[in-house]
Amino acid sequence: MAANSKCSASFKQELTFNPKNPNTTMRYRIDRLHILLFLGILISFAPLTARERSSAEGDLKPYLSEPVLDIVSVHKGNRFPNIVVAMDGTLLAVWNGVVVKRSEDGGKTWGETISVGKGFMGGGVTVNERNGEIIAFVEERHPPSPLTLFRSTDHGKSWTKMDAEIKADSNGNLPSSHMNEHGITLRHGKHAGRLLRPARWYAGQNHRSKWPEHYTNAIYSDDGGKTWETSEPFPALGTGEATLAELADGRIYYNTRRHWAEEGANPRRRWHAWSEDGGVSWKDFSICEILPDGPQNTNYGCMAGLTRLAVDGRDIIVYSNCDSGGGRESSGVGRERGTAWASFDGGRTWPVKRLVQKGRFAYSSMTSGRPGTVTEGLIYIHYEGSGGSAVARFNLSWLLKGEATGDGKIPKF
Repeated sequence: MAANSKCSASFKQELTFNPKNPNTTMRYRIDRLHILLFLGILISFAPLTARERSSAEGDLKPYLSEPVLDIVSVHKGNRFPNIVVAMDGTLLAVWNGVVVKRSEDGGKTWGETISVGKGFMGGGVTVNERNGEIIAFVEERHPPSPLTLFRSTDHGKSWTKMDAEIKADSNGNLPSSHMNEHGITLRHGKHAGRLLRPARWYAGQNHRSKWPEHYTNAIYSDDGGKTWETSEPFPALGTGEATLAELADGRIYYNTRRHWAEEGANPRRRWHAWSEDGGVSWKDFSICEILPDGPQNTNYGCMAGLTRLAVDGRDIIVYSNCDSGGGRESSGVGRERGTAWASFDGGRTWPVKRLVQKGRFAYSSMTSGRPGTVTEGLIYIHYEGSGGSAVARFNLSWLLKGEATGDGKIPKF
């Protein structure tokens, strides 16, 4: 008992205070241990922040569970898809109009249509992983046209206009946001926290004669989306509708459609490059000869989807586009045969592909599930299908059972 008394006494302190009457003394015996326990209980019931609930990158294992693929119709009519995962794990399928539908169960079911802002879909929807806000880009009409940014602070349930400034590139040209893959928050290196999304410049009024002058680029913000700088132009003309992903070492992988290919129909013609300065400039650009750029009987490409899996220390990138060949068979001419390709070395090689959707498959957008949420371990494609949009969800186990392309080796996990 004596030992217990000493232990108890060591956690007790007498506080004496006299708020009004100096002759009156109130004594409080406060048990510090009890206070600590009480505070611990309070903290345990306090709501976790979005960042605490969902770390940016996790383990590979969830992507390697039993193979799965399912497809759910989402939007009707119209076109222009984007898809992102909010910090709480809610999926947002964004569509022209500009509208969004939300899924809180990992893509199994989708809620009602929510208006973002009246106008033309700008693509590049970006989740700010520092504060959980989601930024959408809306243009008044088919670009070039005035641009408005909208922000959601409740995982896509409601949207309000936000003040933002987008600066011209080194050529003096203001970028268009129209139809690019979603943006990202950089997680690694000295630019961690930067918002980065692909963009483009339309020459003239998008007249066919001006297509060879188009080029892609990116815009980036280091103040949460208030001001945006524009990167150096991508070093190849005739490009449009780009994608990008951050690699584990902080470099940026950039992959872009060829809005116009001067050499004519070409079965493999995607441009790709890398950035070592957080998306400001591009190097080592070349034609990615394994990836298609839409139907292969034309020199007019197609917007693709691209995402890096949220796996710590690994550069697994998945790409989506239509894999319709140049032949005259009914399944090989138009925008159809939606397919996913995987790279395991940050975009250098693409050793495996698998058919996702045999029928209509045009523009697409991709995202990776967020660790610690219902989306963890899944890969999502939001694409233009027949009569509207659909979302396909699958895992890496399913994709690994696909067809070898001969471009590099398929790793064994």
